[in-house]
Amino acid sequence: MNTQDTIIQRLSEALNPGHLDVFNESHMHRTEPGAESHFKVVIVSQAFAGQRLISRHRQVNQLLADLLAGPVHALALHTYTEEEWQQKGVAPRSPVCASKLGPQ
Repeated sequence: MNTQDTIIQRLSEALNPGHLDVFNESHMHRTEPGAESHFKVVIVSQAFAGQRLISRHRQVNQLLADLLAGPVHALALHTYTEEEWQQKGVAPRSPVCASKLGPQ
């Protein structure tokens, strides 16, 4: 199973999300073709109700701790309750990595 699928499986099993997107954004960085090192996660779950943003991120980071210690270099998290997602409806766009903007 690849890294992206592992992230999807773990978050789905642990947090029962109403909405889950996992984007491999490695191509937006200075990486080898086919890399799985930079991810963006958009997750909507009632498991986040009553939790501050830092607690939500800690919960996700704990579920993915071994991946963060290994192949995953960067993880952008966008964590919402159902109510927050209904109001927001879309996660922020990811910026282009500075290493891709010009010569080094």
